[in-house]
Amino acid sequence: MRRLALVVIVSMASARLHADSKKLTQDQRIEILRGLSSEYAKIKVLLPRSKKALEFSNDGTWDHDVWQAAFKEFGPAGRIGDLIQVTHVEIDKDRIVLDLNGGMKGKRKFLDHLEIGMGAQTTPINGPATNAPSGTTVALTFGGPIGEVTSAEIKKMLQPILDFEGETVTANYVETLPEPIKQAVKAKKAIEGMNRDQVLLAVGKPVRKSRESKEGTDYEDWIYGEPPGRVTFVTFTGDKVVKVKETYAGLGGSVAETPQQP
Repeated sequence: MRRLALVVIVSMASARLHADSKKLTQDQRIEILRGLSSEYAKIKVLLPRSKKALEFSNDGTWDHDVWQAAFKEFGPAGRIGDLIQVTHVEIDKDRIVLDLNGGMKGKRKFLDHLEIGMGAQTTPINGPATNAPSGTTVALTFGGPIGEVTSAEIKKMLQPILDFEGETVTANYVETLPEPIKQAVKAKKAIEGMNRDQVLLAVGKPVRKSRESKEGTDYEDWIYGEPPGRVTFVTFTGDKVVKVKETYAGLGGSVAETPQQP
């Protein structure tokens, strides 16, 4: 009996260790959020609106009857060929949930208010950010722990319903940016001189924000990441980034500067 109990304990520990090994690290979570947030895709199937997240398996299959029932009840979020935007990303244990065009509540025209130019001379970007009539939510399911996966791999999994590969409004806008900012956006990094919309385009929404005033100047920090792991502070004065600081935060509040790359 003692030997049987020992075998059971070892098996349970091994299973727990195997499950833990499939957990995403904080850096992996950040890469997924940065790689998917604010991205555009062309719709490849009739995409219904739905109060509940439309489940789509990582093996490329989905329940057509459930999607058709949602379409009959709520109508389309987008039709084949429409452009739609990822407006929110949530990572759960066994799924990655994407709000498209703000979910069923409506659609968010991300680039409608953006302007390009130098100094006081700016020009609005014409045209809507998307042409899909509404929004919805899609849950990419894995049937178990997500494991190690990148944003590029997630886009490939979603290929049967969403095409992230083609030319989009985002790509066209990025090409109009000054070279240092353009390269930073493509590298999914925030740098000094960016405005808030460019930071959102590069690295997505922050985990949290904080504000303070020093010597009559107001500062706002956008904070990305949580301990244990890399934490990035993007500091704004007004609409401009004035400082980007990366640290490694351990458990218990210990903080160390991230070494500069040679």
